[in-house]
Amino acid sequence: MSRAKSVYRDTGLELVRRLATDGDRIFTIKRAREVAPTVGLSEGYLHEALHHLTKAGWLVRLRPGLYALSSSIPGAAPVHEFEVAMALVSPAAISHWSALHYYGLTDQVVRKVFVLTTTKASPPRLRSTKTKRVSRGYLVGNVLYQFVQVKPERYFGTRKVWIGEARVTITDRERTLLDGLSRPQYCGDFAEVLHAFEVCGTDLDLKRIIEYALKLDAATAKRLGWVLEQQGVDPIDLEALDKTPIKGYRKLDPTGPSQGPWNHRWMIQENLPGKMKV
Repeated sequence: MSRAKSVYRDTGLELVRRLATDGDRIFTIKRAREVAPTVGLSEGYLHEALHHLTKAGWLVRLRPGLYALSSSIPGAAPVHEFEVAMALVSPAAISHWSALHYYGLTDQVVRKVFVLTTTKASPPRLRSTKTKRVSRGYLVGNVLYQFVQVKPERYFGTRKVWIGEARVTITDRERTLLDGLSRPQYCGDFAEVLHAFEVCGTDLDLKRIIEYALKLDAATAKRLGWVLEQQGVDPIDLEALDKTPIKGYRKLDPTGPSQGPWNHRWMIQENLPGKMKV
């Protein structure tokens, strides 16, 4: 190792230790520039130091100008993947399959972190080297972050939770289930969403989930009505969903084929495997 690189590493490690001590587990270059003079690192060498620290595995580059401390730093708690998600876009809420897993509503291992954000945000995109297709995903280390964008007026139903030392935003149980009804492909599949409803059972806040559904769209409201009816909810409690106007039938599973019997009350085509004729 050259003498220059050794200086970058040694002084840079002091910078990393100071950031860890101050609780800056995720930090910007601006923050690093503020701390650098306290460890004897000049601004002229800051970028070089960050480069070598990242290459050596002490830091993880999240995106240009944004870094996270790696888990190899002694005494520093590892940065949770949900904490990283909060730093990638704003606003952001852990959602869909990731939220189902957090609430214990799925047994499946989630290989992505799903993040709800608004159309005004500009999340980074990942281009597949095989298909050349661009998706709203971003790879950090071995974790792929999948961004699901909604209109600002549909960004609601979130709460703050502690994940280790990080306070993150996550969709609440009711919003998570509704997101599954509208976009089951981000929750495994529709069968997984129905399973989540069953697991949730009486823990479901009926009033809240109905209010949420009415704020989203008619198709989601009708799907919710169908699901709750199957669970034996009193028809009186479903009147608001029943009276929601809708033009034409909607598929129960929006990702499934246009097959299956028609449910006239809910204006739903029951396109589940057990309902469809082969």
